[in-house]
Amino acid sequence: MNEHEVLDWLLEGDVSVQHQVKRDLLGREEKQLQERIASEGWGARFMSYRKENGHWGRGFYQTKWISTHYTILDLKNLSISPHTVEIQQALSSILSDLKGPDGGISPFGKERKCDVCVNGMFLNYASYFGADEDKLRSIVDFLITEHMPDGGFNCNSNTVGAVHSSLHSTISVLEGIREYARNGYTYRLEELLEAELAAKEFLLEHRLFRSSRTGEIIDKKMLMLSWPSRWRYDILRALDYFRYADAGYDSRMEDAVQVLFKKRRADNRWPLQAKHSGKTHFDMEKPGQPSRWNTLRARRVLWHFGIEG
Repeated sequence: MNEHEVLDWLLEGDVSVQHQVKRDLLGREEKQLQERIASEGWGARFMSYRKENGHWGRGFYQTKWISTHYTILDLKNLSISPHTVEIQQALSSILSDLKGPDGGISPFGKERKCDVCVNGMFLNYASYFGADEDKLRSIVDFLITEHMPDGGFNCNSNTVGAVHSSLHSTISVLEGIREYARNGYTYRLEELLEAELAAKEFLLEHRLFRSSRTGEIIDKKMLMLSWPSRWRYDILRALDYFRYADAGYDSRMEDAVQVLFKKRRADNRWPLQAKHSGKTHFDMEKPGQPSRWNTLRARRVLWHFGIEG
């Protein structure tokens, strides 16, 4: 496939893919197309699993990946309209009923310490859907409290005493901070932006997937192109975050970019390489096959950084 054929193939996909292709690759923001996501294709299927109590699965965090938490994250990543009332209602309920003793959202009961990674993801989609800023304040406080000296975050920082940040937790919090800033929230924003800057540096110090001490690959799974990412880190998720944050190219991204190029198929499309185990409502794409999501994300990353190859 040449460039135009790949673009046509992308535009033959789900309405959510069409919307993001036109927005991110063609520079055409079509709100009417976005409004269709809730009633067509994958977005409509996700919404159809909503129960009478206004939630999905067996609760906020059970069962993976069909819980309210991961379903709303999926819908946010589809770019469903941020004004979707059903999701806003679910978020209001979560913020009212699931605050933990340390201020974050607690998926494990109010007597348990909150999870940094979960709250990074929650801040991400809650900010996108316009949650009340006053109700987000304690979550912001919690995340700032858990910012680690090396610049990143770790979901074990407040439980087993982790002393080094995790790429998994760090990317989730980075996405949350970026969405919070993008949507006009102001509470402790300067401190969050300082944390974001330090956390970005943490990723870059690791060249997005290497040990900062030895240079070895931290985990080969981080080189696999999955979607949805769930809570897991991978290089395309990291590069797409830097694009979304409008970051400039940094030479420490080069190793990850070269891996991304090697993943491209002969037909100029990228595959879905991995699926994270767990129950799903349905699978948007099949592992081993060309992936519209990964092709879209890879192309917009390379376009943003002005990289050809």
